[in-house]
Amino acid sequence: MRLHLHLLSDSTGETLENIAKAALAQFDDVETLRHFWPMVRSEAHLERILQEIAQNPGLVIFTLVNNDVRRTLESRCRALGLPAIAPLDSVSHALSNLLGQEAKARPGRQHTLDAAYFARVDAIQFTMAHDDGIGAEDWEECDIVLAGVSRSSKTPTSIYLANRGFKTANIPIVVESPPPPELYTLKHPLVVGLTTSADRLVAIRRNRLLSLNQATETSYVDQDSVQREIAFARRMFADNGWPVIDVTRRSIEETAAAIIQLCNERALQARNA
Repeated sequence: MRLHLHLLSDSTGETLENIAKAALAQFDDVETLRHFWPMVRSEAHLERILQEIAQNPGLVIFTLVNNDVRRTLESRCRALGLPAIAPLDSVSHALSNLLGQEAKARPGRQHTLDAAYFARVDAIQFTMAHDDGIGAEDWEECDIVLAGVSRSSKTPTSIYLANRGFKTANIPIVVESPPPPELYTLKHPLVVGLTTSADRLVAIRRNRLLSLNQATETSYVDQDSVQREIAFARRMFADNGWPVIDVTRRSIEETAAAIIQLCNERALQARNA
């Protein structure tokens, strides 16, 4: 089945993309042709888009706060016999009723350059500068430190957490090269161990070596050596009482969500202490 999906936003469209992605994940065997239209803020701009919609009919999803632009889109979609959905309407209406005030019709207001925005930028810069064991002297400034053997998703998870505003460092656990002593004396950061199955790790490492045109018959991908690495890391995590997350069947987003939950639980315990 082929579906033309038109996403219209008066801002960056990030929210729409996430909504569409989440909804489409529930359906199999659908070839989706996405037509992405950000920064739609005038009827002249909308007219050009409506021509494309007419030529490629499908589902229209939109977040538009300008009433004139919105009414034009809805009217023309009805004339074309196409569904046009505003997925945030029900949430906005519920909030309006509960708060007793009308929603501000300002596009892109969630992207305001406020303190939280700049804190997130700072977290991203910090995380990029503390990848793969770099900058141990600054680890006490972290919110999170991830530890794990090579190719256990430490870097992509760190970057995802940074985008959520968490200053994150990561360090590889190598049998022949113990971590710096700073790792064992940290007070502020939450240290989390990442582990995975040996089979998955061998497959990932082998693919990595192939992509680099390097030999694939080394201890780096030897099953017994990899199992010893994982066991060594697990003992270290247990000896230090660090929480452990098995990333074998988790996406980066799921791993990050589990880590954030650990952070929330830790903060709650600190408040109740």
